[in-house]
Amino acid sequence: MVERLGTHFRNFASADPWTNAYGLARTLLAVGTLLTFLFNSSAGLFREAVGIDKMPPCDGLGSASLFCQVPGDELWIGRIAAVVILLVVASGWRPRVTGVLHWWVSFSFMTSSILVDGGEQITAVLTFLLLPITLTDARKWHWSTRSTEEMGASTWEMSKRFLAMSAWIVIRLQVAGIYLHAAIGKMAVDEWANGTVLYYWFTHPSFGAPIWLEPVVMPLVSNGVIVSLLTWSVILFELTLFTGLVMAKHWWGKLLVAGVLFHTAIAVFHGLITFMFAMLGALVLFLRPIYVPFDLPEVQAVVEWIRSAIRTEETEELDLPEVSKTA
Repeated sequence: MVERLGTHFRNFASADPWTNAYGLARTLLAVGTLLTFLFNSSAGLFREAVGIDKMPPCDGLGSASLFCQVPGDELWIGRIAAVVILLVVASGWRPRVTGVLHWWVSFSFMTSSILVDGGEQITAVLTFLLLPITLTDARKWHWSTRSTEEMGASTWEMSKRFLAMSAWIVIRLQVAGIYLHAAIGKMAVDEWANGTVLYYWFTHPSFGAPIWLEPVVMPLVSNGVIVSLLTWSVILFELTLFTGLVMAKHWWGKLLVAGVLFHTAIAVFHGLITFMFAMLGALVLFLRPIYVPFDLPEVQAVVEWIRSAIRTEETEELDLPEVSKTA
């Protein structure tokens, strides 16, 4: 029994979880929050609301927020700090350090801002669940690929890989739960159940289809049969995404592409850009084996160029001419 458990442990921990697969997901999550800070003012992000007399609220766990560490009338300082942190996170530098900072910024925004949506909440949860992976990632860049020598087979190395892989399994369960909850929750809403909700969403004054798409969209959502099929297909697709949890791995890539197209379409039709980035990051973590890196030659080339430049700067010796001595 013990030998069998040991074999399962070694097999599970044999894969290298620190690849650009989870690195790409981190970058996508960071870009989504970064865009929110760049294209919204502090007054808009931290405005007061009914029942909230002071923004940001700094009581309980909220007191740990980044935006509670700066004066209330100078929240722009916190925004600049958040932007700098997110830029570094998106670059992929030092995941072990920036992983904690990424979660802190995500947590801070979720607890301090009044204008959060599901994307910010998902980002805060995923950056927290990523901590066991980032804290055990000793690479300088999350785009880099480790060599066989770097992987090693020591007990400590195997334990770190086991912890990181376990965290990835938990993340997959979380993302699958998001899609299951989204699908089941829609079934309890009359407009989703009777197949008419997309008509209301596409004609919504704030989240409706853009004007340039109305000639295409309106004939579709105005047809009872078509709008019903489109509405129910959303629920069916979210249920299909949920089944990715138990689906054979050779289907993951196809489902990932479909999911990317699905959330990109939501961004195009409803303008939910930052939500798209959060869900794309979640999909990468959900439907891409964390131990299988993406083929990103351009990114890898840039990282190698930066590394070589730093290495050259550190090791280069100045070749100064000798100064002759005179009597």
